[in-house]
Amino acid sequence: MLLQKLHVALVKTLEVERRFEPYFRGPLNYLLREPAAALIQYLINARRPNEHLALAEEKIYPWEEQCLDDIIRLMSEQMRGHFPPGKFERGGNTKTHGLVRATVTVRDDVPERMRHGIFARHRSYPAWIRFSGPGPDVPKDIQDVGFGSMAIKLMDVPGPKIMDDEKFTQDLICICTPTFVTPDTRENAKLQDWSLRDMPIYYFLNPKDSHLLDLLMQSLWNETQYNPLGQRYYSCVPYLLGEGQAMQYSFAPRTKVDRDIPGIPFGKVPDNYLRDNMVKTLAKQGVEFDLQVQLQTDPHRMPIENAAVRWPQKLSPFIPVATIHIPAQSFDSQAQFDFTRRLTLNPWHCLHEHRPLGNQSRARRRMYYELSRYRQKMNSTSHIEPTGREIFE
Repeated sequence: MLLQKLHVALVKTLEVERRFEPYFRGPLNYLLREPAAALIQYLINARRPNEHLALAEEKIYPWEEQCLDDIIRLMSEQMRGHFPPGKFERGGNTKTHGLVRATVTVRDDVPERMRHGIFARHRSYPAWIRFSGPGPDVPKDIQDVGFGSMAIKLMDVPGPKIMDDEKFTQDLICICTPTFVTPDTRENAKLQDWSLRDMPIYYFLNPKDSHLLDLLMQSLWNETQYNPLGQRYYSCVPYLLGEGQAMQYSFAPRTKVDRDIPGIPFGKVPDNYLRDNMVKTLAKQGVEFDLQVQLQTDPHRMPIENAAVRWPQKLSPFIPVATIHIPAQSFDSQAQFDFTRRLTLNPWHCLHEHRPLGNQSRARRRMYYELSRYRQKMNSTSHIEPTGREIFE
């Protein structure tokens, strides 16, 4: 009881702080974010052993399957506890801000070593893009933890795929932090356990098993959100880029967008102001992102199995390989939101040239599949592979 009350107090304090962040966070990020991240990463790496792996080489751990079973069980219980049948939401990246149409065009100047899979040649792909907020609830935007995600489903992608439930898609999934909230699947199972108890902060602050450095790293990028269309997103985990070569990728915004938050700091803030800002932006203009790729060049400093480590851009900078164009559009019809519930986003919907790497990605294959099918079953809906030609009224 005492822990729960303290947790509620911490969350309420954070909610108040979120209302004041727009007045100071920008200059603070400019001055301190990168130096602070460098120090945190130094401390994380100082206690991390060198496993002497090769480039793009994975290491299978004996605890992976048990931890994956635990995560699926815990997230299923959490979904049952938070949503009634017919209104189930996703276990993670839960709140849908919007699903929008887009086109992803591979550049004609992609470096030769990166011309694999979807980047093999200059062409365009139709796409659906889902912008979403944190889980496991669907909170008012000003009350969330300052987290966002951007997931792209490319369509009309030729070639055999790793998963056989979709034939012509490639999913690209990013979040707003350059490192993941947990370093590996074993630690993620601990986080889900605390989350099921509605006290996720204690995963980080537990004195017997502290994850303070991960909390500090996440806090540098978790902040009051303004508009999902103007945020940078990161894959956090690696993928193949052709045989023997690993990459991470990022979506970097190129367009100025609406960023107003009505009501801050003391007034009533609209529950869905992030969606409102998306609607206002796309009612008058299109939006673009650069799809950028970062190659792994050092197997220890740019690890495959530890998602808490930020790959240094000094060793390997991000290189633009495609343009993401979201045209002006209306996207907030109920029919389009209902369609979102039938979509399954899974990084294993991919070409073999882009196989996900690392223990967290290995877990995501079965976890995302089982949880999405469970959600759709509880909502009496079915999975659909989109074509991009869908029409909503």
